[in-house]
Amino acid sequence: MRTISVTLRNTDKLSDLSTLIAMLGSIGFDSFQEEDDQLTAFVAPDQFVKEDLDSLLGLEAFREVKVAQIDLLPDQNWNSIWESSYQPVTIGGRCGVRAPFHLPVAGIEFDLVIEPRMSFGTAHHETTSMMIRLLLETNLKGKSVLDMGCGTAILAILASKLGAGLVIGIDNDDWAVSNALDNIHLNNTPQIEILKGDAGLLHDKVVDVFLANINRNILLNDMEHYDKSINQHGRLIISGFYESDLSALQACAAQLGLRFDRHIVENQWTAAIFLKN
Repeated sequence: MRTISVTLRNTDKLSDLSTLIAMLGSIGFDSFQEEDDQLTAFVAPDQFVKEDLDSLLGLEAFREVKVAQIDLLPDQNWNSIWESSYQPVTIGGRCGVRAPFHLPVAGIEFDLVIEPRMSFGTAHHETTSMMIRLLLETNLKGKSVLDMGCGTAILAILASKLGAGLVIGIDNDDWAVSNALDNIHLNNTPQIEILKGDAGLLHDKVVDVFLANINRNILLNDMEHYDKSINQHGRLIISGFYESDLSALQACAAQLGLRFDRHIVENQWTAAIFLKN
């Protein structure tokens, strides 16, 4: 599959790069590479609309961001590329994350086998790693769990292995849903239910623990839906945003009656827990 790469310069002048990434995602871009003062965004040729990109960069918030280069990349064996760089990860001394072609990580309690393909969630990114850390510290025995924007289903799989009862993963991307189902099979957790869709699927679902590792804008936009899907005395665990965004998310949660519990930070990326009283 060929891919278009768009290199944007002056991104270091933005106060919140995650907002630009989120908005690029809304117009079809599906992966990103940050480097110093520039961002390279990747999109399938049939999803790329130059006018949409121009309109986005015409917004006042992104006035200093300029397109440096647009390239149509040749066909590549993307599986070979990520296999050559994908190394096993150990988190909290208890959870190992590896690809199917790796041997199990020695001396850990939970062995997660994740084949990411083009879905988000391998524990190499700080946000996924932090979500795993917080899950390892949470009593999930017999609890119901929903993973919104589940990607590879790594969090749903860990929740199931931690003893959760009902576990649901939701993602709006066909490729992610297929990938999640494959990973559930790899980890022998067939009880996990994977659904394709967005927050509109939450109207009839209420769980004890709600997970959302997405991005700042979606979290703020959909938190009211999340709140309605959390049992009394349940909890919301979120990531996908910078520490500078935490205050906005705390304010949004407080308006809904969700009480801030604590947060952790890695390289400015942040994960937080909110409790429903």
